Amino acid sequence: MENVDVERLVERIAASLGRGLSLEDLDGLLLAYSSNQSHADRVRVNFLLSKRVPGDVSAWQLSHGIASAVRPVVVPANPDLGMLGRVCVPLLVRGFRVGYLWVQQDDEDNSPTDILAHLPAVRNELDLLASLLLESNTAESEFRRRREQEFLSACLGNTTAGAAVADWKEVQQLGPWQLVTLLEAASPAVPRGRAHQGSPAGAEERTAGGVPADPLAATLIHRSAALSASIGVDAVLFSAGTDTHAVMLFRSSSGRASHAAILVRYQLELAKRAGGERQRIILGISEPFADFRGFADAYRQSRLAAQAAAVDAPLGELVDCRSVGAYQLLAGGNWDPSGSIHFRTLQEADRNLELLPVLELLYDNDGSVQEIAAKLHLHRSSIYNRLGRVRALLGADPLHGQVRLELHLALKAQRWLRRPRI
Repeated sequence: MENVDVERLVERIAASLGRGLSLEDLDGLLLAYSSNQSHADRVRVNFLLSKRVPGDVSAWQLSHGIASAVRPVVVPANPDLGMLGRVCVPLLVRGFRVGYLWVQQDDEDNSPTDILAHLPAVRNELDLLASLLLESNTAESEFRRRREQEFLSACLGNTTAGAAVADWKEVQQLGPWQLVTLLEAASPAVPRGRAHQGSPAGAEERTAGGVPADPLAATLIHRSAALSASIGVDAVLFSAGTDTHAVMLFRSSSGRASHAAILVRYQLELAKRAGGERQRIILGISEPFADFRGFADAYRQSRLAAQAAAVDAPLGELVDCRSVGAYQLLAGGNWDPSGSIHFRTLQEADRNLELLPVLELLYDNDGSVQEIAAKLHLHRSSIYNRLGRVRALLGADPLHGQVRLELHLALKAQRWLRRPRI
């Protein structure tokens, strides 16, 4: 998009309305403004000079619901800010919010009625302006679209796509990596596919959090929110979006500061674009992988972590795949014990079968060390020593909550694999 096209279109709309206009993006940055205005208030003058909406003005505008509006919103005058009344026209394409067009009232205007009455006459120009802004979004460039398709194909197990992603300049030599899935959990009070209460008549059907039910629009929102949220975060190497969630490629790290920052930023970016209340956002994290042949498995792990947290709130919002316990087993549907990371870790280390049998006995007998020691003809200190080795291997307590449930199920699943086929 040539910026001159936007500027000319803003001038044309301003001439049709006979008003001064300013166009801003979702972050309050000035994109274009009209030159024909008999009077500009202090807020407009400062905006045109600084190119950014001040915090106090932004708070006043947001307090009138512009972030979730799908119809023009009247923002009354605020003498303390030096601000005349305005009408905010949200610019949307297929439910995707791309910016705001502001129409300022003049000194002699007592109400915005005249502005609202003339807006239908420029509906085509407003739609064209929204389309031009959409085309300028970096998430919509053809190059970006191709790369996202390649990235998502790698996530789904396409080895050719995985090899191509491994050769990207921004990815090479930066492993090991992690895949992260960002998922919006549905609010129990707002079932998916049902419009929010209070939405204007004829408003587009939306899912929880305000994301449009239209898959194409929802995909665009997740893609754009993920891209904007990751800008300037060095740990994130790439991002992509689907109609239900976003996926990011991270440089592997033991810390979670970057992940937590992305979680907050994605939630804010999603709300700006969807125009709805911020719902619970979950970030699922895969195990590190150093070979791109593990791409699909890492994606499965991160997706599983996010899905498990979506249905089991105590898992939290920042979820490592190894922390979801038995859900690793349940997701497979075939009860393969190797689906448990903790079980695989112990199985590889327990060559002499000193650890797993003790754990199974403990789990089957309510954790009675005295009883297990007697059954195995061992001293209690030997049992405690083996439990200490397990804790050291897992970095977690095998007798605690989710870890205990995960390992107990895995042990039973292993026995089930040896069942007679009758």
